[in-house]
Amino acid sequence: MTQIAVHLVVHDPDAAAAWYAEVLGARETGRVPLPDGRPLTVELHVGDTVLALAGEWPDRGMRTPAALGGTPAAFHLPVPDVDAVWDRAIAAGATAFEAPHDAFWGDRTAQFLDPSGHRWAIDRHLRDVSADEMAEQVAAMFG
Repeated sequence: MTQIAVHLVVHDPDAAAAWYAEVLGARETGRVPLPDGRPLTVELHVGDTVLALAGEWPDRGMRTPAALGGTPAAFHLPVPDVDAVWDRAIAAGATAFEAPHDAFWGDRTAQFLDPSGHRWAIDRHLRDVSADEMAEQVAAMFG
């Protein structure tokens, strides 16, 4: 397990596990079933990161970002082909947040919201950018 494991609240753990497998290449490594057979949690690995999925339980304070009106956080995932992952995500029902583009910090990047409202940033490093060039780009964009 990585030092920080991520526990996401999703609409439907089974559907979310299938979605993350299709779009991000996640693989299921375990699950804890409830007495009625529904999953309490589904454990996935995305690269070397543990991702645990659990369904909403509003009476216990467990709600999806979509139910809360959004999220201030984004998960960053390096991928070999940003455009291909973006296309899979959008085709599988993700909401576009930021279309694929070459960013000033040297990455090809894009962002989308998964069906439960979690924001994912996918990145592929293209080139190293010096601190001076980075400062120039930031000043041009925000100065």
